[in-house]
Amino acid sequence: MSDEQAAPPTQGVTSKLLATVDLGPEIEGLDGLQLRMRMFTFEPGAVFGPVHDHKGRPGTVYVLAGSITDHRDGAATEYGPGLGWPEDRNTTHWLENRGTIPAVEISVDIVSKT
Repeated sequence: MSDEQAAPPTQGVTSKLLATVDLGPEIEGLDGLQLRMRMFTFEPGAVFGPVHDHKGRPGTVYVLAGSITDHRDGAATEYGPGLGWPEDRNTTHWLENRGTIPAVEISVDIVSKT
């Protein structure tokens, strides 16, 4: 079984919505979409799974504290404070906190308003 297939279900992760912007009035052709910013906290041992993709909802992530391991393409990459990663239509992954302290990230993405 590959690393990606073995992703456990989500546990130990909380999310707080920080802001949204309705993109329809801002940019022609983007009716029905919004820019969304959330803060996620991963307790030690937390998992954000199962494997999921970002088709139709591109975004970017920035780690504020702790470390988060991103599992994609058969590889596990650890990101600490001040680092982040893009999430585009080719992203299929799951995340975890392998550390001993809570990890905090800011996630910004474009999503459907519905």
